[in-house]
Amino acid sequence: MMESPVGPRVVIDGRERDYFSGCSYLGLQNHPELIASAHAALTRYGLGTGTSRGGYGEHPVYSAVEAAAARYFSTAGALYYVSGYLGNTILLQGLRGDYERIFVDAAAHFSVWDGARTVGAPVHPFAHRDAGDLAGQLRAHLRPGERPLVLSDGVFPISGEIAPAPAYAAVLAECEGAILCLDDAHATGVIGEQGQGTGEYWGERIPTGLRLYSTHTLSKALGCAGGLFAGDAALIERLRRDAAAFGATSPAPLAVAAAATQALALAGGQSALRQQLRANVAHARAGLRGLGWALADTPVPILCLAARPGVDLARIQAELFARDLCVAHVTRYSSTPAGGALRIAIFATHTAEQIDRLVAEIGRLV
Repeated sequence: MMESPVGPRVVIDGRERDYFSGCSYLGLQNHPELIASAHAALTRYGLGTGTSRGGYGEHPVYSAVEAAAARYFSTAGALYYVSGYLGNTILLQGLRGDYERIFVDAAAHFSVWDGARTVGAPVHPFAHRDAGDLAGQLRAHLRPGERPLVLSDGVFPISGEIAPAPAYAAVLAECEGAILCLDDAHATGVIGEQGQGTGEYWGERIPTGLRLYSTHTLSKALGCAGGLFAGDAALIERLRRDAAAFGATSPAPLAVAAAATQALALAGGQSALRQQLRANVAHARAGLRGLGWALADTPVPILCLAARPGVDLARIQAELFARDLCVAHVTRYSSTPAGGALRIAIFATHTAEQIDRLVAEIGRLV
């Protein structure tokens, strides 16, 4: 039971512990500037509007979040909604006239699959991060004149892998009108020079002619709650008009939205928090590689220690917890490798000493 604010050091079950779980990558969940913004909005406006967006449900606090998101992602507009989980549903509902079939990474997050299933189009899985299999599925299922929409996580939540967007773009170049949509819940604020996510991370390796859309989540690296879509003004208006999941849901509490505006300001540009996060991630990856795990050299703050012969991951997780070190042992979540894994989350606010202690204790237990 979490009994303190979330951070690199927490109180769980009455004891202080080093926390390497969850998604507080930039350490913003307890940032004083976010709390001050939330408090000011709560005092001035109360908890919420009591209605969905549109008409009297529009509010200056929501407009401010969307203006801040447009600045953060360098777009003309943005759309803020109550939960990042709804992002794929909103996007696919809004784009419904632009595709006939959906192709989904087999290991994609539950929200990706749920979004695909809401729109009534045929849905076909392809092998995890396998552009060759995607090409094969397109050949097998796409009929003449049909346009595909491909769905994937940008960063996978347990494995920490990055979607090979340039390889997908090369495959989709053969399909007129193709769309690639990436759920950037674990990429937003973290990868890309400005923290804009998977599209920025790959940069010019993704052709500008590809229709690439990303959904963003505020509850992870950005420390708040809700989801975002950033894009041109015409597309934002289309999502507002045509996505029932946006128009029919109540928005986030006003205090949370106000904090989100501050989070976007803190995390934008060459954020010192993001630079520190990358240094911490590199430090942790180097230490854990020394214990025999092959870890890719990426800035993703999710370190996946996959099962291997002779290593009891459940025992290691329990022993670490007894030593006041919190990591997750995962066996069933989306993108979990066969046999399960220890999922280690690195924060910008972890100290080098905390990371060194974690590596040393895992080494002793292995």
